[in-house]
Amino acid sequence: MKITSFNPLIVTEDAEPVVKLFEDLGFERRHSKDGIGINNVTDIRMKDANGFHVDITQGSGEWTMIRMNVDDLEEALEILEGRGFHKARHAAANDTIDTGSSRINIMVSPSGYIFAVSQHSKDQDL
Repeated sequence: MKITSFNPLIVTEDAEPVVKLFEDLGFERRHSKDGIGINNVTDIRMKDANGFHVDITQGSGEWTMIRMNVDDLEEALEILEGRGFHKARHAAANDTIDTGSSRINIMVSPSGYIFAVSQHSKDQDL
């Protein structure tokens, strides 16, 4: 398995002030996806001139997690589950979320930190 990107993911109930903050810090919107998962969330990918990324999701609650894109989702989940991670209760029967351009699982470590693990199925500027 290869990690193709690794960056913070900020989940917030009001994304616009967070997006504005990162725009003021030199980031630009690169990609947006609406209607993700059973909670119908919006995800905004931002990038700065140095190549750093931050993802901002407008959804329920306020938290930060690590987003990890991989080239083999099943292998990544197997590695994490082998180290005690479990799938978050984000979807019926803990199913993988399919956005049409990626597949995503939210994985929680034994100590409580969170990975949003995804595999993109279409070429995108990540």
